[in-house]
Amino acid sequence: MWLDNETGVDYLNFGSIALTVAEIIEQANNQPVSIGVSGAWGVGKSSMIKLIEEELKQKDSLIDDEKKKYLFVNFNAWLYQGYDDARAALIEVVATELMKEAKSRESVVDKAGSLLKRVDWFRTTKLVATVGAPMLFGLPPIGLLGEAWDMFTKVKSGSVDQEALNKVGGAVNTATESTSSLLKPKTDTTPPKQIEELRQNLVEVLQDLKITLIVLIDDLDRCLPETTVSTLEAIRLLLFLENTAFVIAADDQMIKHAVKKHFNGVDDDLVINYFDKLIQVPIRVPPLGTQEVRAYMMMLFIQGSSSISYAEKENLRLKIAEQLTKSWQGKRVDSKFVKGLNPNLPSDLVSRLHVADQLASVMTTSNRIAGNPRLIKRFLNALSIRMAMSKAQGVGVEEVELIKIMLFERCGNPKAYAELVKMVSESDDGKPSRLGDWETKISKGEIFEPEANWEDPFVVDWLRLDPKLADRDLRGSIYLSREHAPLITAEDRLSSEAAELLESILEHPDMAESAKEELRALPNKSELSVMMERLLGVATKVGDWGTPDILTALLVIAELDASQAARLSIFLQDRPIHQIKANIVPKISDRNWAKEVFEIWIADDALAAPVKSAISIKSRKKQ
Repeated sequence: MWLDNETGVDYLNFGSIALTVAEIIEQANNQPVSIGVSGAWGVGKSSMIKLIEEELKQKDSLIDDEKKKYLFVNFNAWLYQGYDDARAALIEVVATELMKEAKSRESVVDKAGSLLKRVDWFRTTKLVATVGAPMLFGLPPIGLLGEAWDMFTKVKSGSVDQEALNKVGGAVNTATESTSSLLKPKTDTTPPKQIEELRQNLVEVLQDLKITLIVLIDDLDRCLPETTVSTLEAIRLLLFLENTAFVIAADDQMIKHAVKKHFNGVDDDLVINYFDKLIQVPIRVPPLGTQEVRAYMMMLFIQGSSSISYAEKENLRLKIAEQLTKSWQGKRVDSKFVKGLNPNLPSDLVSRLHVADQLASVMTTSNRIAGNPRLIKRFLNALSIRMAMSKAQGVGVEEVELIKIMLFERCGNPKAYAELVKMVSESDDGKPSRLGDWETKISKGEIFEPEANWEDPFVVDWLRLDPKLADRDLRGSIYLSREHAPLITAEDRLSSEAAELLESILEHPDMAESAKEELRALPNKSELSVMMERLLGVATKVGDWGTPDILTALLVIAELDASQAARLSIFLQDRPIHQIKANIVPKISDRNWAKEVFEIWIADDALAAPVKSAISIKSRKKQ
């Protein structure tokens, strides 16, 4: 499993971009700078922010002086949404970090403390705005004062009793206590002066400490429009001051949507200008191509391997990242390249590298994944969970098969996926044989004319992937994927009586004879076909055909229905000849269909001599 959060380890080849941003901040030489890291959900903005921070910390570590050059403040507006005013929260986080640094250096503690005191003023203005503004426009106030106002109007109408009057007093007292802790004695300081003093105070603290404040803002595009704009306004308060650098990670389209929604009626040009004026250096997280997706998956597989050391993992990661920087020269990152770095990689990891080879193109071109690192990671995590379920429940599905089913489930047309599930459910052996002709045409490079719901170009790429599925029993894979489409199993097509009998027979197949009369009494004889289908599915896993317990159950069903006897005859004829043992001969020799089975076996030169002898003896006795 891979954690779905930001990382300071570069799995996306973003190192060069992070280094460039770090150098921009360093070369600003104490001048203010604002950098916007934009990109869609899940493309790696948070990881980019983390890598930028790591690059700057690395530069800081090279300074001989113990007093570092940079002070980092990480601010996630989403965490404060609904709990605090974004402007006050941001200023408080910045002031708190500066206070810690001042105390550690035993310097400018008073100035840093004054920053913290100013936080109350911003919370006060927020309270006044939320309570006073509605009353100014003739609307009822909100919050604690709103409770008092609401009860006051009820008193005037005579619709409350003494208990309600007591509540009015309680609400007013609570509101008074709440506001008195924030409101300061009246001064001549106006809002512009307060803001200017705040900015000046911050500049003086930074200059005295001789540090550059790096504010890293993430998850802004997760916030509601009000919080988003409030945070942008907070940034604006502190922006463009000496010794400051802001790095803001957000989907710029989401930000512009929030600004437009907040300032209702503003045209698009003004919305763009509002955001662009905050950002001096815009950087867009680059989309991943096939090479990067393949490398990313390989690095994830390498990271998740428990068979190699951390040092070797790091060595492989760095070599892969280096090779990616040369991809424009035609250099490839594939399983062959990685195996060349270490020929002694464990076999399970090598097989996973091959999986990455196969999947990279589909993961990149499918519009439902489109090379998105978060979606790729979630796909692989879902695969890990389903493989764990497969082992725990004894389903025994091959990973490559499950990967292919999951890809179709994730990226294919939902209607086509439902048809695939139906193919598997309605097939006696769980094989989607209808895919056979399509797979053959694709492998030969012939023209493929898809049916309705299968026209998506993704289908062609999917059919090319190994393994071919037409001759595979997919019931296990569909069962593990039932969160999107249920598998209607053989048991689901049985009556409750037949289902109970089948469950009993599967648990003790050697005791099937004792259930013969109950099976004979089943009103719906077609249920015997469903039961034989299930028993044959179990029988395919038997590797020694002497007298396995499952044979007893098969023979009971075959005795009750001639068509099921024919199915058993064909099944036994198809067994690998080396699996046939002599003691099966007397077990089936009295059946009418056994003669045909024996003829097929005898015709095979590889049949063991004891089996030939047993068949000959039975044949002579019948004569």
